[in-house]
Amino acid sequence: QVQVVESGGGLVQAGGSLRLSCTVSGLSIDVYGMGWFRQAPGREREWVSCITRSDGLTYYRSSVKGRFTISRDNAKSTSYLQMNSLKPEDSAMYYCAVKTGAGSCAIAPNFGYWGQGTQVTVSS
Repeated sequence: QVQVVESGGGLVQAGGSLRLSCTVSGLSIDVYGMGWFRQAPGREREWVSCITRSDGLTYYRSSVKGRFTISRDNAKSTSYLQMNSLKPEDSAMYYCAVKTGAGSCAIAPNFGYWGQGTQVTVSS
């Protein structure tokens, strides 16, 4: 059984930093891309970032580029999302997901395993 567990969320002031972790059990993540999505109350889920399985290429939505960094540690079966210079508009539930389908890593249906999410709240 595959389990995806996020951690590291919390309350932080604007300009602060958080590091989210995503640990996967039940499969070896080195053959999968990993992604992060977020959803704020009343808004649709949106893609944040992803990292490819083989060459570790990273991609970001424009609003977080330069502030967020995605990484992965295959030996620990863990993906990370380092978030710096946080803004109130970054507040959301953040979800980690394992990319099991082909195609873009910015499309949620291409991800087959999801975590329960970790809440990030940025105060102004």
